[in-house]
Amino acid sequence: QLQLVESGGGLVQPGGSLRLSCAVSGFTVDYYTIGWFRQAPGNEREGVSCFSGSTGAITYADSVKGRFTISRDIAKNTVYLQMNSLKAEDTARYYCGAGRRWGTMCVSGGMDYWGKGTLVTVSS
Repeated sequence: QLQLVESGGGLVQPGGSLRLSCAVSGFTVDYYTIGWFRQAPGNEREGVSCFSGSTGAITYADSVKGRFTISRDIAKNTVYLQMNSLKAEDTARYYCGAGRRWGTMCVSGGMDYWGKGTLVTVSS
């Protein structure tokens, strides 16, 4: 059964770091477009960073470039998001999403599968 399970969220001070994990079962992480999305209260779910299933290329939202790094461990079938220099505006629920269609981009509408999310709160 296809499943994505996120972990690693929590409360962190501005400037701090967190590492999120997405454990995947039911498919391999290098087969579908897979990545991280976030949704703050009152906002739409937005793409943060993804691996393209068709090319393996990595994309980042402009707001996180230089601060966040996505990676994956194929042996563990897990995708990670290292978040450094966190800001209050990074506060959101972070979701792992996967899209099975060829050429799917890192947008929430392109994802077919979702985890339940993990909450990240950046506050002093």
